[in-house]
Parts: sequence; C-alpha cells; structure tokens
Amino acid sequence: MKRYLFRRILSGILTILVVLGINFVIIKAAPGDPIRTLMGPENDDPVLRAALTEKWGLDDPPLQQFAAYLTNALQGDLGTSIIYNRSVNDMIWEKVGATVLLGFSSALLSLLIGTALGIVAAKREGSALDVLSSNISYTLNAMPSFWLGLMLIILFATQLKLFPSYGMTNARADYQGFAYVLDVLHHMFLPALTLILVSIPQYFRIAKSSVLQVSNEDFIVALRATGMPEKKIFNKYIFRNAILPTITIFGISMAYLITGVSLIEIVFAWPGMGRLVLTAITQRDYPTLQGIYLVMSVSVAVMTLVVDIVYTLFDPRIRFN
Repeated sequence: MKRYLFRRILSGILTILVVLGINFVIIKAAPGDPIRTLMGPENDDPVLRAALTEKWGLDDPPLQQFAAYLTNALQGDLGTSIIYNRSVNDMIWEKVGATVLLGFSSALLSLLIGTALGIVAAKREGSALDVLSSNISYTLNAMPSFWLGLMLIILFATQLKLFPSYGMTNARADYQGFAYVLDVLHHMFLPALTLILVSIPQYFRIAKSSVLQVSNEDFIVALRATGMPEKKIFNKYIFRNAILPTITIFGISMAYLITGVSLIEIVFAWPGMGRLVLTAITQRDYPTLQGIYLVMSVSVAVMTLVVDIVYTLFDPRIRFN
C-alpha cells in the first residue's frame, strides 16, 4: 500500500509539472498581450511598454520565466496578477469558497439523486417508471447548461419571482447567523438546480447500466439459485460492484470542480471562480491563469488518488500490491 501511494504521488507530481509546462506554452503562444490591456488601446508609448514588460518579467527568456514561476509556486506563491496588481493566492482564495460551495453541493446531490434513480430504474427495467426516467434523462442530457440556466431564470425569477437570478447574497440586507445561511441558500437554488439537472443523466445512465450488468453476472445467478434473499444479494454484492463507476465519475467531477461550474457562475453572476477565469483568459493575465491551472492540476491528481483508495472500501478484490 505504501509503495503504491508513493508511486501514485510521484506520478501525480510529474503529471502536474507536465501540465504546467504545456499550459505555460499555450498561454504564451495565444494571441493577446496583458501589457496592451494595461496601456490601453490608444497608448503606444514604447518607453512605457518596455518599462511594464520589464516590471512583470515578460522580457526574460521563456525557460527562465517558467523556472521562476515553479520556484515561487513551490514556496506557495502563485505570483501577482498583472491586471489587478494583487496576489493570485488572495484572488483565488476569495473566490474558491463560493465555487466549492456551489459545485460540491450540486455534485453530491446529483450523485445521490442520479444513482438512486438509476438503481430503481434497473430494478424495474421496462416499467413505466424506467421509461419515464430514461426519457427525462435523455432530454436533460441534450440541454446546454447555460440555456437551461437562462430558462430557469425566466421561469422562477422573472415570471414567478420566487428566487433571485444573480449573486450570492442580498446586497441590500445585512443578514447575520442563520438568516445569512438562508439568504445564501435562496440565491444558490437556481444555479445549483441547473447543475444538478445537467449532471443527473450521467449518474443515472452509469448506475443503471452497472446494476444491470452486475445483476446478470454468473455469480449473482448462482447466489439466487442458492435461495439467498434478493435484498441481501443486492446490498452485499450487486450494489458494491455497481457503484464503482459512479464513484469514478464523482471523483472526476470533484477534480474539475474549480473550473467545471464556471459557465453557470457567469450566467448567475455567482461570485466564484467563473468570472475570475473568464477575465484572466480575455485579458491574458498570465499569473492568474497559471495559478488557476496549478490548482486544477493538483485537484485532479489528488482526487484521482482518493478515488483509487476509496475503491478498496467497496471492492475488496482490489489490491495495491
């Protein structure tokens, strides 16, 4: 087990370094210039451009820039935003909490609801409930998340006026304690509902197909032939084997949590990482982009390792020797 963890951690570190190198090259090769954004479209002063370029170290050789960034990142310093002139660490820390709150809550509810529906549909294959849930799943899967979010805004915010359409809290109210929590939940309802509806189909399909596949395995048929109760067969053998693919999908969604909800955050003006990512891309804010990619790379590496370890809790056949 220890050797396995050491190898996975080592491979994760190498993967992060490779991803950072590729992202660094892509960011630098993309059209656009943060210095142009700082100077403004009508200012072509070469002296000012040279001074700003030197200030932000953009005149150094690319390898030297990359080495300097890695050195600072290993010390926990992700640099300073060129556009905002603020610490990238502080900017990410301010936004990541709202993103994790929205993304994790939505992913967890999607996992529970989608998996439960998939299991019920598989146990009642061919029934009216199975046909209805499958058709709803296919319909939701075909809907773009931003379009669904806009439709929910029109229905619940504009027409019915039940929920707010933007923000995380009511800026005009100074709620404290439990009232503040309720205000956040009230604002989070529509973006969370959008994410849940677009995520349920993948858990539904995987859970249903996995349960059907395991239920038809020879050892399940043999257990039924011995007279073992169906409930015990499902809980002890079918469920624990069929849940593994669902855990994989959930782990992947957690790994891409930082950027996976960016589009929904932009639609609902949720104060998370979405607006920060969009601004960094459009204005070519190199340090901010590199910091976001670093956080995402670490998240992917960590969650992949966690998923592999969780596998052993559900399937004792898996060993790390």
